Amino acid sequence: MVAETLVSTNFSTGTHGFASPDDSKVAVCLRPGTEIAFENDAQTDGIMFCKSIGDRLARFRQINLNKPYQHHDALEFSNGTIVLVTDLAAGQRATVLQLPASPIEEKPRASQPAARYETANV
Repeated sequence: MVAETLVSTNFSTGTHGFASPDDSKVAVCLRPGTEIAFENDAQTDGIMFCKSIGDRLARFRQINLNKPYQHHDALEFSNGTIVLVTDLAAGQRATVLQLPASPIEEKPRASQPAARYETANV
């Protein structure tokens, strides 16, 4: 929901994601196109230290969908940096700014009268 607060979380399953600050055991799913703002510049986990992305605003998207055994959930930051959600450092707070627009459903077309075909006797 817009204005909802999310926390980057280590789920202890080998992956990171977003959770509610009230229940860190339940993952929060985002729709592609959801825009979020981190409280501070976002950071990724490093071997020894966290690395700053240098940006706070991001849009959720999915990448590498043709590679079935890789993580797909990613954030594209306004500075052009793309980071897998699973690479985010745990404990970062972000706020949902905007949800993606829902696609407009096509209205069914008015029914057309059936075409008449005459068969020729051959």
